[in-house]
This record gives sequence, structure tokens and C-alpha cells, in this order.
Amino acid sequence: MDIDETLLICEEAMDKAVDYLKNELRGVRTGRASTALVDFIKVDYYGAQTELRQLARVTVPEPTQLLIKPFDASCVKEIGKAIEASGLGLNPVVEAKQVRLVLPVLSGERRTQLIGSVKQMGEQAKVTIRNARRDANKHVDQAVKDKTLHLSEDAAEGAKEDVQKLLKTYETQVDELITAKSKEIQEL
Repeated sequence: MDIDETLLICEEAMDKAVDYLKNELRGVRTGRASTALVDFIKVDYYGAQTELRQLARVTVPEPTQLLIKPFDASCVKEIGKAIEASGLGLNPVVEAKQVRLVLPVLSGERRTQLIGSVKQMGEQAKVTIRNARRDANKHVDQAVKDKTLHLSEDAAEGAKEDVQKLLKTYETQVDELITAKSKEIQEL
């Protein structure tokens, strides 16, 4: 494997870690209602576990409220049960053909817990990014030992510097995401 391919694989792995973090952060509750909060809740729909976003349209009529309108009105009660069982701490109000979720105001203690959770997610993303750096550096070291590639020590050091630059870029992205989400959680 040549150096360019190693750098490309490393960058792809780091990019996937940041994308995964973005998706995880979408599901973290903030002071405002977000449809991402319930998108991935699994509902028992005719014996199959189906994601809520495939069964219903979720809207935000007010900043602290979600309205879930199922495409099939017969599954309203199942959606209510799935939300209660999801562990989000929300009490759904099951109406005739829709489910209403009123998000209570976050307490200061709960905000602190959520910020801690967000920071932990950021650290996990950074660990994944650092693992990608480690793997890329190992490939570079193996390329130096493989005499068929004719890779000089200077080229190997340059490649390791490029990997380090990638690491710094992606760690900065993670820090920016965490800071933005923490500010969003602290907003009233």
C-alpha cells in the first residue's frame, strides 16, 4: 500500500468518526425540541421493530413540543408505548390520531449531565481519530521496511506529518461540535 492510499484511508476513517459524532449529537436533548430526538425510536409495528421516522411525520409546532402524526392512525398507541420505553424521560400524550410530546424545561443539574455526556461523546470520537492516526503511522512504518516500495525516511516523515495535520484538523472539528452543542444545551 502506498503513502497516498494510506493517507486517504486515514482521512476517511477520521471523517467517519466526525460524521458519527454529528449524528449522535443530533439525538441529544437541548432546551428546544428537535425531531432528531425521536427519529430512531423503535416501534413495534405489526410484529416488526420499525423506526419512528418511517411510520410517522414528526413536526415541531412550538419550541418545547413535538407532534407525531403516524401515516397509519392505528399505530398511535404503539408509538406512545415506544416513546415511554425509550428512556428519554418523556411522557407522550396520545390523542385520537397523533401523539404530542411536551418537553419539560431542563434543570440545571440535567443540563450539566447532558454537557458531560456530550463531552464524553467527543472524547470517544477523538479516540477513534487517534486510532486512525496510529494505524496510518503503522502503515507508513511498514512501507519503509518494505524495500520493494523504495520509500525514503524523509518521505515517511513527511507522510507522518501529513497524518498529524489531519489529526489536528479533525480534533478541531470535534471540539467545535462539542462547544456548539454545549452552548445549545445551556440556552434557555
